Amino acid sequence: MLASAIPSLSIPPAPADLRPEASGAPASGIVDVVNHGRTKPGLIPLWVGEGDLPTPAFITEAATRSLAAGETFYTWQRGIPELRQALARYHERVYGQPHAPERFFVTASGMQAVQIAVRMIAGMGDEVLIPTPAWPNFGAAINVAGARAVEVPMSFGDNGVTLDIERLAAAVTPRTRALAINSPANPTGWTATSEELAAILALARKHGLWIISDEIYGRFVFDGSVRAPSFKDVMDENDKVMFVQTFSKNWAMTGWRVGWLEAPEQFGQVIENLIQYSTSGSPVFVQRAAIAALDHGESFVTHQIDRARQGRDIVVQGLRATGRVSAPAPAGAFYYFFKVDGVTDTRAFAIRLVDEANVGLAPGIAFGKGASEGLRLCFARRHDDLTEAVRRIAAVVARL
Repeated sequence: MLASAIPSLSIPPAPADLRPEASGAPASGIVDVVNHGRTKPGLIPLWVGEGDLPTPAFITEAATRSLAAGETFYTWQRGIPELRQALARYHERVYGQPHAPERFFVTASGMQAVQIAVRMIAGMGDEVLIPTPAWPNFGAAINVAGARAVEVPMSFGDNGVTLDIERLAAAVTPRTRALAINSPANPTGWTATSEELAAILALARKHGLWIISDEIYGRFVFDGSVRAPSFKDVMDENDKVMFVQTFSKNWAMTGWRVGWLEAPEQFGQVIENLIQYSTSGSPVFVQRAAIAALDHGESFVTHQIDRARQGRDIVVQGLRATGRVSAPAPAGAFYYFFKVDGVTDTRAFAIRLVDEANVGLAPGIAFGKGASEGLRLCFARRHDDLTEAVRRIAAVVARL
């Protein structure tokens, strides 16, 4: 019988046919505003987490050489040995302590490193605590894995954003499996002190919890230090800490989609399996570019940090001069998270800024509890663009 002769009894697929972890994955509150304004001529886009500098030539040329050499085949699931060794060298330079190459696992982005870390330690019925405001992808990765992201709001005051360790401790339940800690933080720039990291680690030890540490912005600090305080400064070798990382920010490689997960080497086979069953490894030519970034990119990293420091000053001074913004300058990362007096619906205000100022900012509703009245501005941009963006925003604020 021909298929066309068979009566159709099929029902069109619906979201109810999907797993709730998938169908319930939230849309990005940032993308909502981006989609509203992405095609506007002359718009100054300060809404996403990347700078405006392209990847340096010494990095792209390393990839080109690899492609010319025919390195286009399957490779090591954990990353090519040369890149894992380069990661170990880089960490020894920056953190002043030896690192075994076996602790590093190359991933197809920092986002994949987050997903693998979450998959390893949390699933159905488990909880992971996240101080908020927070990068929304972290919580989404936890929820998509079947676990539950539990938001622990941070406090806003005259000194900026602070983490209440007692509030974090009070959120721990028998279902809690891990703490997700981002410092320096997206979107607030909150940067934990060594004492705060030690207190968080003590809490994790007390309850037998993992820490998933996102130190992606660890080089972007503005006090002259080489890096921000790290769990590496306070942890022991056997502590239950995993680090998620990316090449995106330090070396202007957002479009390359390459990162790494640092974890105890005894979990190597587990991590290799999870990479195999998702991406089957990262392209060799991309990994060659990553080696060049690590071994020869320090001057570029320094340039980016200096540029961001100046951009921060332009933005903070300009917006505070309106008299409607009081948030202090962030200690780290490259975002200014601020509230405008009288603005409570930040999605509507972000849309208004697109329409009236031709400037794109991220609304606070995208970043969880305690963030709904804030706006995030990325200042890793050209200084003349930032100056003009502040002028335009101030004009809209003056009309409130």
